[in-house]
Amino acid sequence: MTETDTSAPVRRRKVFYIPGYDPFHPRRYRELYRKESAAQAEISGYQISQRPKRDGGPYGWHVAARIDGAETQADVEVLVWSDIVRTSMSNSIPATYAQLARTAWTYIASGALRRLMWLRKGPVIAALYPVGMLLLQLLLALVAGALAARWITALPTLLVTLPGWLDAALGLAVFAAVATGVLRWFKKKDGQFFAHYLMHDYAFSARWNGANPPELEARMGEFGDTIAAALRDESLDEVLVVGHSSGAHLGVSILADLIRDGRVRRDGPVLGFLSLGQVVPMVSFLRGAHRLRADLMYLSTRDELTWVDVTAPGDGCAFALCDPVAVSGVAPKSGQRWPLILSAAFTQSLSPARWQELRWRFFRLHFQYLCAFDRPRDYDYFQITAGPQTLAARYAGRKPSHSRIDVPASKYTSVAA
Repeated sequence: MTETDTSAPVRRRKVFYIPGYDPFHPRRYRELYRKESAAQAEISGYQISQRPKRDGGPYGWHVAARIDGAETQADVEVLVWSDIVRTSMSNSIPATYAQLARTAWTYIASGALRRLMWLRKGPVIAALYPVGMLLLQLLLALVAGALAARWITALPTLLVTLPGWLDAALGLAVFAAVATGVLRWFKKKDGQFFAHYLMHDYAFSARWNGANPPELEARMGEFGDTIAAALRDESLDEVLVVGHSSGAHLGVSILADLIRDGRVRRDGPVLGFLSLGQVVPMVSFLRGAHRLRADLMYLSTRDELTWVDVTAPGDGCAFALCDPVAVSGVAPKSGQRWPLILSAAFTQSLSPARWQELRWRFFRLHFQYLCAFDRPRDYDYFQITAGPQTLAARYAGRKPSHSRIDVPASKYTSVAA
């Protein structure tokens, strides 16, 4: 069996995008790609166009590009698990506060929070933010309720003086109504505060102590089947899997399963894995993340794929430049090939004016990997997904970032349940 040449030009590519913990319809990513690819093409001087997908299967779109004189066709498909996310977020306000207590206990009692702080303070602060914000909202609701109850019971009655028990019951009813109303208002405005959203995000992993819930495992199996079908398509030159944020660790496990099961052909399309803005340690540092740690260790040694991990210190929501295999304590003693750790270097690849515009928009920066750069360096999402080079060829011979963090930091390193 002859191995595929990873340096051969790409004419047709299939891209599978795995979103992070996101409850929104995948059209959000289609529109983001349309808008930002046009902006990057204008900046970088190439041509790129997009049209709707015409066949069945996962939600996606078709891309045609002319870059460096070569014409390339790409089909981008979104591997959707937003329905699972929405179900996990459909909690009452009391249930969200119960999640808060359970999640905080999981990370603090296990020592994971302290060890995560050793790596990067940004994503840990992002994890603590919903705890602080939800507690602040609760405090404001209680204060508002108490003030309203005190005011209503202090009003003089026109006809009769209420009995003490009725006066107390009235005050309690007003307190409960006002406090509940304040909490509901905050939840309604969570699109501005992101407290409930982030709490659900971290609670999703903490509830299972780093393991995947059964419904997610089943969906990951479906994703694997979809990718395996593309790997059997002889008309493709490259199959590229992109995992963003929480989607990165899903990609690790899906690809590890495919290779273990012998479903990655050495004479088939070149397989690439691009992880962006990964938050792997938030999961792999938990006691029950045996599967993820085993998959990280396994995938790091395989030659069936090329795995490039791109983060940026300017992204406060990601574990920037942290080797997810090494920091999880599962790097093999010899033979580690992946991932190649690279920096998107926001402060250099964005102009000073653009950086000043975005630097405090933390959630927007977490998606910058999927967007245009006005001073692009060697990371260009649209050339990677629609250009004539494979991921392997693009970064062949590239050295990892000098600032990468590859020191084991996890307390839990077991790979067997």
